[in-house]
Amino acid sequence: MASVTASQPPTTAERVAADEPAPARRRTRFRRQLRSRIILAFVLLGFGLTGLFAWATNWTRNRVENQLVEDVMNRNIEQAARQFEQNPDDPSFAVDQMRGYVYTADKFDSVRVNWPEWYELRDGIYGMTGVGQDGEPFSYKLAVRKTPKAWFFLAYDMSQASRGEAQFQRAIWASVFVFTLLSLLVGWWSASRVMSPVSELANRLKQSGRSSEPENLASHFPDDEVGQLAEALDDYAERLTEVVQRDREFNADVSHELRTPLAVIKGAVELLLSRPDVDEKTRNRLLRIQRAEQQCTDLISALLLLSRNERGHGATDVAKSAEQLLDAHRAQLGGKPLELRLEGGRALVVDAPEAAVSVALGNLIGNAVKYTTEGEVVVRIGRRSVDVVDSGPGLSPEDAAKLFERGYRGTHAGHSQGGGIGLSIVRRLCNLYEWDVQVRPGERCGVVATLTFDAPSVLENGRETAR
Repeated sequence: MASVTASQPPTTAERVAADEPAPARRRTRFRRQLRSRIILAFVLLGFGLTGLFAWATNWTRNRVENQLVEDVMNRNIEQAARQFEQNPDDPSFAVDQMRGYVYTADKFDSVRVNWPEWYELRDGIYGMTGVGQDGEPFSYKLAVRKTPKAWFFLAYDMSQASRGEAQFQRAIWASVFVFTLLSLLVGWWSASRVMSPVSELANRLKQSGRSSEPENLASHFPDDEVGQLAEALDDYAERLTEVVQRDREFNADVSHELRTPLAVIKGAVELLLSRPDVDEKTRNRLLRIQRAEQQCTDLISALLLLSRNERGHGATDVAKSAEQLLDAHRAQLGGKPLELRLEGGRALVVDAPEAAVSVALGNLIGNAVKYTTEGEVVVRIGRRSVDVVDSGPGLSPEDAAKLFERGYRGTHAGHSQGGGIGLSIVRRLCNLYEWDVQVRPGERCGVVATLTFDAPSVLENGRETAR
């Protein structure tokens, strides 16, 4: 029983044929992602532009301010040097908001003592920062001019400028935050405007899927990108509807044309079986033809239900169907040392056509019989499930991994007949009736296939059971 398959997820054409909408969760997630990307683009653009502008403004302000201060200090210290050359007897000089120091040649050593950090400086302007003896931080600019006769120092206190720069930075980065928030609001509004026609198109497309005829979407939108998308969807829906219609007509025609010769075969077999002069060998062959005809009829009915995606109703006795299927396989064993038996209760009745139950259960039993060379195949009837247990070669890891691939034939298939679509039909029937089918390795050997019916479809005394 290693060659078992199941259908792959339905295609778009199959979902439309079954009036089944695409997964709403995925569609919503993608729509939200697009809206989020638009908002994020606005936020990043607003933050990037305002942040770059803030950095450029702050850099320009600091550069201009430093340049102005340095120019003033250079002019004043040059003026002090010229004044000293003209009047060496008056070395002092004063500048607004600046402190000037002049040390003649005989006082150079005092600079080493009082201002050791100034002693090694050469001509130029330096930024001096640190912490004073009182623990307070200081920041000033120092202009230095050294001549053989005198050293000139001009200090400009930058504490107030530093406080002003900190305030300016807080103000400008607050502006960055405000403009970023404004970009968020603008992005939110723009994303809503941009996504509004897309959302409307999605809603109309969702509503149009509830009817058999596609709705004309392009007429509800202007001739823009969304309108072009709606027009493309209309064209796609029209072509898809034609494909689905042809598929349904083909299934209906095939079903009708096959039922006619099967009905002729059924009638002819019944007439032959009613004759008293039929020998036992011929009777067995006629019974085999009758079972094959019934199997074909059930299969055609099940496939027609699948093609229409329609749930048929009925009150099918699962135990009775399983017994009939086991009888049919017993007649085809041909001396194979295999025991087929039915175990469990006999009260399991489901709300489904007998053809659907027979096809689903028949594939499981057929696989078990086909791949079990000796031993037994046991069908156990439970409250809401049926287990088909065999003593065959089991289920290999490769078979388990590819169990639901359509057309896959197991490693134990060998040269046996079959196209590897056994559980494909079973899986589709389970999807239609919301049943469940599972295949797992047995406890010691073989394979256990379990067909579980959903609680609402299980009937008790002809009525639906609420469990």
